[in-house]
Amino acid sequence: MNSAWWNALAGGGLIGLAVSLMLLWNGRVTGISGIFYGLFTRNPRERDWRLSFILGLIFGGIALRLFAPQSFGPAGLAPDGLVFAAGLLVGFGTVLGSGCTSGHGICGISRLSPRSLVATGAFMGAGILTVALLRSLGAIP
Repeated sequence: MNSAWWNALAGGGLIGLAVSLMLLWNGRVTGISGIFYGLFTRNPRERDWRLSFILGLIFGGIALRLFAPQSFGPAGLAPDGLVFAAGLLVGFGTVLGSGCTSGHGICGISRLSPRSLVATGAFMGAGILTVALLRSLGAIP
């Protein structure tokens, strides 16, 4: 069977396990933007677990890049500055929209939250329209 299918299944299972453990042990929904935003705005006693979580994401990505670089797409698809700017815009949008794809799309939908169903539909719809527009303009292959 195709290894990409198994990798996606394993990744989805690990994400499901991680968000379940976060809810069980910490009583929190695993919304990455909320966790990151809380580093700067919430109770200082919560900073340790938030910082550990964010550093785990960063260093996990670095480790994957070092030990399994084939997990990433081809390098150079977009300039680093553009990727950084896009990340900042996404971060701003998640604060503005009161949540991100991880919080709404994974945790909210699994709890059948109507707000999360609408938000995830909006995220996906905007992404699909953006890619279709950029492809039609020849900006991306």
